[in-house]
Amino acid sequence: MRGTSLLLAGALAAAGLAGCVLEPTESHRVVDQRAQISFLFDVARAEARVQVDGLDSGRLGDFEDGKGALRVIAGTHVVRVVDGNQTLLEERAYLGNGVARAFAVR
Repeated sequence: MRGTSLLLAGALAAAGLAGCVLEPTESHRVVDQRAQISFLFDVARAEARVQVDGLDSGRLGDFEDGKGALRVIAGTHVVRVVDGNQTLLEERAYLGNGVARAFAVR
């Protein structure tokens, strides 16, 4: 009887440990629904700076339409592109969640 109890206890312990190494059966994805800003521009302007609401956000070349985008929270924003002392674009726009907007820089 004692041998059977030990055998049963060992089998239960092995089954319990095997349950700890199984792969998860569910996966979760997080989708970023923030608005996206990108730009259409001449390659010569790639070093111009992008500002959103007065804050520098990076190089214009990093946000080329179809290649990169700047994500912002939903709301009204002032988008500005400057190259040295020259303002190439200044536009106020409302951007909602899930919206992708391309601005043309001349």
